[in-house]
Amino acid sequence: MKLSNYISGSWVNGDGDGQTLYNAVTGVPVATASTLGLDFKQILEYGRTVGNPALRKMTFHERGNMLKALALHLRDHLDKFYAISYQTGATRADSWVDIEGGIGNLFANASLRRKFPNTVFCVDGESHNLSKENSFMGTHILTPKEGVAVHINAFNFPVWGMLEKIAVNLLAGMPAIVKPATVTSYLTEAVVKEIIASGILPEGALQLICGSAGDLLDHVCSQDVVTFTGSAETGLLLKSNPNILRENVPFNMEADSLNCIVLGEAVAPGDKEWDIFIKEVRREMTLKAGQRCTGIRRIFVPENKMEDVWKTIAASLSQTSIGNPLNEKVRMGSLAGKTQLNEVRAQVQKLMASSQIIYGSLDSVELVDANAEQGAFISPILLMNDKPLLSKEPHEIEAFGPVSTLMPYKDIDEAIVLSKLGKGSLVSTIVSADHDEARQYVIGAASHHGRILVLNNECAKESTGHGSPLPLLVHGGPGRAGGGEEMGGIRGVKHYLQRTAIQGSPDTITAITQVYQQYATGKAPGKHPFKKYFDELQIGDQLITEKRTISSEDIDRFADLSGDHFYAHIKSTDFSGTMFEQQVAHGYLIMSIAAGLFVDGYEKNPVLLNYGIDELRFTKPVYPGAEIHIRFTCKEKLLNDKRVIEKPEDFKRGDDIDKGIVKWLVEMIDESNEITGVATILTMVAKR
Repeated sequence: MKLSNYISGSWVNGDGDGQTLYNAVTGVPVATASTLGLDFKQILEYGRTVGNPALRKMTFHERGNMLKALALHLRDHLDKFYAISYQTGATRADSWVDIEGGIGNLFANASLRRKFPNTVFCVDGESHNLSKENSFMGTHILTPKEGVAVHINAFNFPVWGMLEKIAVNLLAGMPAIVKPATVTSYLTEAVVKEIIASGILPEGALQLICGSAGDLLDHVCSQDVVTFTGSAETGLLLKSNPNILRENVPFNMEADSLNCIVLGEAVAPGDKEWDIFIKEVRREMTLKAGQRCTGIRRIFVPENKMEDVWKTIAASLSQTSIGNPLNEKVRMGSLAGKTQLNEVRAQVQKLMASSQIIYGSLDSVELVDANAEQGAFISPILLMNDKPLLSKEPHEIEAFGPVSTLMPYKDIDEAIVLSKLGKGSLVSTIVSADHDEARQYVIGAASHHGRILVLNNECAKESTGHGSPLPLLVHGGPGRAGGGEEMGGIRGVKHYLQRTAIQGSPDTITAITQVYQQYATGKAPGKHPFKKYFDELQIGDQLITEKRTISSEDIDRFADLSGDHFYAHIKSTDFSGTMFEQQVAHGYLIMSIAAGLFVDGYEKNPVLLNYGIDELRFTKPVYPGAEIHIRFTCKEKLLNDKRVIEKPEDFKRGDDIDKGIVKWLVEMIDESNEITGVATILTMVAKR
C-alpha cells in the first residue's frame, strides 16, 4: 500500500517507490511513503490563499465548536485507529494515550472558545489611559496570522502529536500542514482520512505530507509558523534554515530532553511516597517502550538509599511482560522500528562509558507471542552512575527508549544542581511529602524545566503523572528542550496570533474592539438595559442613575448587618495616624448601593441572574454626606453555548433557555464627579 498525501484539496501519491514502512512487531512491510514530485511552494500557497481566509472568517466560537464536532466524529472511529496503532508496537495503554489523548486535546481546546469573544479577533490584556483628559488611550488586539502552521512531528505519537498541535492553530484561525515522522505516518494518514471525510474542516484547513519534507521550509514566510518535535540535533538543523532566519519565521521547538525524577531525602521503604516513586519510574520507562519526549532519563535518589532503590526498581521492571501488544498479557510493546532499536543500543553504549547496566540487556529480551529477530524489541535498561557530578554522559546522551540512569545525591541542593546539568528539560518530578523540601526544589530548579510535578500521597491518585503534558498547561522547556511552548491554553493559541498595539480615542477603540472602553461616549439605551434581551443590547448602552446620599446611619446598619466592624467604619474612632479623615463607608456598602441604583428588578426581565464581579476596586474614600450615582455601561457580550443534554435526568433548570453573558462596567461616582469605585459585573441574559 502506498500512503497518500492530502494536498491542495486532493489525495495525491508521490512519485517513485518511496520509503518502505514496517510493522514494528512482525517486521512485515505495511506501506510505502513518498513525497517525490510534490510542489511544496504551491502547497504552502494553497494553505495561505484557501485555508487561511476560510478560517479567519470564522469566530473563535465557531472554530471551537468545529474542534468539538471533529473530536466527536473521531471518537466514533476508535476501533479502526487502535487496529492500526498496534502495528507501531504500541500496547492498548500506549495507544490510548496517543489516540484518545489526542482527541481529548481537541475537546480541551474546543472548551477554550468560552475564554474568547464570538469575534474573529480578540482584545489582549488591559487597556491603558494615555492622557490627562481621558481622550487618548491604547490597548492590544490579537488577529490570526495570514500564513500556515507547519508541524513537523516525531514518530512516537502519530495521532496525539498531530491533534495537540492543530487544535491550537485551528482555534486561532490558521490552517496547518502536518508532516508526521515517516516511520509511523500510516497511522496519521488513517486519522487524516477520517478528518477530511467528515467535511467538518473548511477546505485548505489541513494538509498532510507522508514522507520527506523536501524543500518545504525554503518557502515559508514571516506569516507562517513552524513547529518541530524531535531530537535537539534535527531541531537545530531545521531552525537554522537560511529562509527561516531571513524571514524571521516563528519557530517553536520541543526537543527530546534529559528529564529527571528526584526522590525526597526523607522518603524510605514502606512509605507511600516510596511506592509512588517506584511506580512512576516503572511506568515512565515502559509506557510507549520509553519513547516519550517527557520520559524519565535520570533518576536522582539520596546516596544512602541507592541499593534499596535499584533493587526495588529492578524487581518492579521484572514484572513487566514484553511482546506482541495484541496479547492481553503484554504490558510493553516494541520500539517503532529497527532503526530506533539500533539507535537506542548505540546510545546505551555511549552511556556505558561512565555507567553500568544494573538491570536488563542490550542483546536479549524475553518475549510473549513475538519474535525478537522480526520485531524491534528491547528490554528495559536501568543503568547506574555513582559519580554524577563528574560524568557528562548521563546529562548529555539520551537513549530514546526504555532506558534510565540511577544516580545519587548528597542533599537537596545537590539534587537541584544535578537536575540542571541536563541543560534544560521538558519536565522534572520530585516525590516528597515534605512541602518545604518541595518548595526548595521547585524554586531552585524551575529555571531549567518547563514543568515540575510535585508527587506525593496527597495527589498521586488523581495525578496525570510525570510524562503527561496537559492541554491547558504549557508544554515545552528551556535550553536543550527547545526553548518553545506548545499548548498552554490561551497561551498556546497566542503563538498563532499577531499582537498589535492600537491607539486612539476611547470612542475609536470601542468601535474597533467592540469592547466598551472607559471614558468612551455612552449610548442612550432607550429603555432600562435590564429590559433588553441579549440580542438587543448594544456595546455602549449606558444608564446614568439617580443619586443617593450616604449617611452615617447607612454605614452603622451595614456594619451590623455584615458583621464588618473594622475600625474605619466606626464613627467614634480616633482617626489620627490613619489614612481616613472620619468614619468611612464600607466599599461593599457602596457596591451594594450601586446595585440598588442600577438594578431594575420589580418585574421579570431578560436578566436571569448575576454571574459574578470582576476587577472590583475602591479608589476613593466615601464619607457620610457623600452623594453617589452610578454610570452603568454595557461593556462586552459573550456567547454561552447551550449545554448538550444526553440524558433526561441530566437536565437542570434553565438548560432550555438560550442565553449569553453580558459584562457591565460599573463606575461609582461622587458629587465632585470623581470615581470612588469601579467594577465589572457579569449577568446572564436571555436571548429573545
